[in-house]
This record gives sequence, structure tokens and C-alpha cells, in this order.
Amino acid sequence: MISSTYLPILELTRGSIIESIHFGAFAIVDSHNNLLAAHGDPKATSFLRSAAKPFQALPLIESGGHRHWELSKKEIAIICASHGGTDDHAETVLGIQKKINVDDEYLLCGTHPPLDPETSFTLRAQGIDPTPKRHNCSGKHTGMLALAQLMDVPMADYINPEHPIQKEIKQTFSRMCGIDPEAVSMGTDGCSAPNFAIPLENAALGFARLCDPHDLPAKRAEACRTITNAMTTYPDMVAGPGRFDTHLMEAAEGKVVAKVGAEGYFCIGIMPGAINDDSPGIGIAIKITDGDLKNRARPAAILDILRQLGVLNQAQLDKLSSFGPKYILKNWRQLIVGELRSVIELK
Repeated sequence: MISSTYLPILELTRGSIIESIHFGAFAIVDSHNNLLAAHGDPKATSFLRSAAKPFQALPLIESGGHRHWELSKKEIAIICASHGGTDDHAETVLGIQKKINVDDEYLLCGTHPPLDPETSFTLRAQGIDPTPKRHNCSGKHTGMLALAQLMDVPMADYINPEHPIQKEIKQTFSRMCGIDPEAVSMGTDGCSAPNFAIPLENAALGFARLCDPHDLPAKRAEACRTITNAMTTYPDMVAGPGRFDTHLMEAAEGKVVAKVGAEGYFCIGIMPGAINDDSPGIGIAIKITDGDLKNRARPAAILDILRQLGVLNQAQLDKLSSFGPKYILKNWRQLIVGELRSVIELK
């Protein structure tokens, strides 16, 4: 695992000693499929996990489902989300369910406590069991049910990889990422839906095209713009309170689309013109090999990359300073014991 495929990305020190190192790899690709920079092997293959959600939503939007059911931008955003399960999130999912005439019984994502700690505490204190609507993938699953209705295919077993909607999603995903569908490795996500593993550079290309669909067919390009506009307009739906995705999109003020994936994955899309007047759309896909369970490596690395690319100004970086790219580490008595710092140098 520790090889040229994956390189140091983040260090944590205690005193003058490096105590921990997170290894990983990333690729930065523009919408013309130029590899702009890489750290480690840009061809390293990994599952996108929830970072694939904007692509999984794309067939529904491209088919006009948002117009058919009069979905709001807020509802489109939560279809692309790994939301925190707050009351607002659950009510937004419920709104879509009412429009397409389904309820939680149709959802095959399962249940878990809300990711938002305050909501989870409140439900426990009130003795309320979480429902599938609180699941972080409930928006995606509700969107899949909407696509099944739009395609006039059965809603039952909609998560089966051989179901017509999953075949359509895989085809759309592979085309967006510039990879043959047969080269996409398949797995089952935590929410039981199919998920995709592809090289980092292909995932980065997909996000670059999502933000800058200049060479895509008109309907797909319009769908991409609808999704990115919804996500950047309602970043609180995409993740939620305290979450890096949400805070980054809020601070970036429309320049960036951000989507986390489990087990150390993260994807960024940078809008055309975000760096200078002529800059194309850019995608970044990053994988932290240890899974980044404390979620400290990905935010710091992403912020350092965006800083070096010139996407965020100092005021925007200051708003996000609690996430990195470098900050002081303190113990429980608030004594300074070390620091967290990105070690990325873009070339």
C-alpha cells in the first residue's frame, strides 16, 4: 500500500516529531481531459461511494423528471446528497415522495441514526426510532424510484444492478467519466445500491464535465447545469450542519461543487472561470487509503489544492480554517501539542 501509488498527503505532529501520516492519491483533470496534476498514481482505482451521487441523479434530470414532478432546486440537491437526516432533510425527502406517490416502505436503503449529532440525540431523547427518510442516501433512493416511474419500469428491486434504471445510471456514469462501461468495477454500497470503482483521473474528468459540459449533448449539458446549480444553491441539503461539503460550497460562493464519499473518497468540481476568465472546468478526485475515518485528511488536502490552484481567496480560506490546510492541535486542557498540515506540492 505504501508505494508510488499512494504518497503522504497529511502529517500530524506531536512536538517536533511526525506522529501520524495519511497516505493517498489524487488526480486533477480539466474538462478537455487534460491531466493537470497528480499526487501518487492518477490511475489508482477505487470506489467513489457517495461521490457518485450527482451522476446517479443525472438520468432523472436529463429525462426531464424535475419538470415532470416540479422538483425544486432544494429537492434536486437532496437527491444528490449524503444528508445529515435533520428535520429539514427528512421533510424535503418527504416532499419528493408525495410528488411521486411513494413512502418509506418503497425505500431499500435501510435505516441508521441521523448523521447529524444534534438530530440523533433529539430522536433518542424522545424515544423516536429513525425511519428510512433519515438515512443519508434517502434522497438518492427516492430519486431512483422517480426514475423508475419516469421510465415506466417496475419500482420493485430498483437497486438490482440488472434493473433498467441501474443500467441507465451506469451507462450515463461511464460516459461522463470517459470510460467503457465494461471497465467499471461494480460493488454494493452501504445503502445497498450499486456503486462504481474507476481510476481517479476518470472520476476527476466526470466532475470536470459536470461543471463544464461544453462538449456534451444539449440535454445532458442542461441536466449537468441543473444539478450543479441545485447543489451550489442549497449546499445545506448536500451534507448539513458542520459538514465540510456544505461549508466549502457556502464559502466558495458558486465556484465549487463538493461531494464526499465513504472510506476516504472526495470529489470536487471547479466551475469554468473560477481561477481566471479563461480557466476551464476542473475536476479533482482524491482517495485517502486508511479511510480517513476522522475526516481530517480530505478537507485539509482539498483546501491546500484549492489554495494552490488559486480557486479560493484568503478570506474564503479563513472561513474554512478549522478544516485546514494547516492548524494547531490542542489537548483536552487546550495546551498546544502539535499541528496538522498538508504536505501536498502541486506540480
